[in-house]
Amino acid sequence: MSKDKLGLNTICTHVGEVKDKQFKGAVSPMYLSSSYQFLDVDVKRYPRYFNTPNQEFLSKKIAALEHTEAAMIFSSGMAAISTMFLAFLKQGDHLVVQNTLYGGTVNFIKEEFPKYGIEYTFTDGYSIEDFEAAIQPNTALIHIETPSNPLMTITDIKAVAQLGKSKSIFTSIDNTFASPVNQNPIDMGIDMVMHSATKYFGGHSDICAGAVASSAVHIERIWNVGKNLGGSLSDMTVWMLERSMKTLGLRVKAQTKNAMKLAKWLDKHPKIQKVYYPGLKSHPEYKLAKSQMKGFGAMLSFELIEDLESHSFQKALQLIKSSMSLAGVESTMLSPHLTSHSLLTQAERDAIGISDQLIRFSVGIESIKDLKHDIDKALSQI
Repeated sequence: MSKDKLGLNTICTHVGEVKDKQFKGAVSPMYLSSSYQFLDVDVKRYPRYFNTPNQEFLSKKIAALEHTEAAMIFSSGMAAISTMFLAFLKQGDHLVVQNTLYGGTVNFIKEEFPKYGIEYTFTDGYSIEDFEAAIQPNTALIHIETPSNPLMTITDIKAVAQLGKSKSIFTSIDNTFASPVNQNPIDMGIDMVMHSATKYFGGHSDICAGAVASSAVHIERIWNVGKNLGGSLSDMTVWMLERSMKTLGLRVKAQTKNAMKLAKWLDKHPKIQKVYYPGLKSHPEYKLAKSQMKGFGAMLSFELIEDLESHSFQKALQLIKSSMSLAGVESTMLSPHLTSHSLLTQAERDAIGISDQLIRFSVGIESIKDLKHDIDKALSQI
């Protein structure tokens, strides 16, 4: 059966598994060799070339999930996005990048691009007019993130893709927050999709990895840079990631369902002044999110009322963990100004609306009543 006709959970479970032809095991065997034969073989395999058996086959699963011809896996999300940027940007080129973006990506652009002679412009907003206004004659790539981290802004994917094509500019997206379960940007015309696979792909807070999915031609271009930068992933972790992705559809759908319920509940809570979640009808881009997403995702953010201290609230939580990362099966919260966006200046955070009161909430698979009880109890103690 063609992988294009397979259901989501079937792709997660079966596509990209390495067949155990010798012993007929039910799961992929793990190939830990760092050295392979080069005589009389079709593929000269080497871990840094991203083509060991486990690397090669897991990439097929990611490509199938994102509806692309090919994919690559990396040692981290930043390894993935930095390699993608450097594959499509050279000295004298210009990048248009969304202003509401993961802090690590922002820091990479500001710290590293000047060393390469690559120019960049952060948009004033995230409407299509903002992107068009930022384009220059030497613009080679437009990069977006939707939903964005941590304010859950929604960018019009189709409009950005059409803008790029109309001006012969490549487009890329960070699809980490939505995951391929809730959003497939390639179907809307985007050229390249990247993920911090540490997040929903891994899903258990025990893997650090990244991924890029695109056409075979684009992946070849990224591979040519990637083999020089060396951001490959160990096959032990590749095997763990493939195992984790078997439940990707089940996990993300359960988390998304929980997030919708919690967002509605928090939105009416007297001690919460604002909730950021694209599934709320009060969200300014609710209709756009509904048109381009299959589900609204499992990430949300909220701000406490002014007289409540966010650190005290998070310390009072008993079930929900205060944690640096996101997207595990366990629910976690963090303060973006101290973590994901700590590398930005106070003025930069203020400009994009990241206050000290803001809390990012990665919703897990726990019982809704237990999560509500934990939040209510913590709020009553501060």
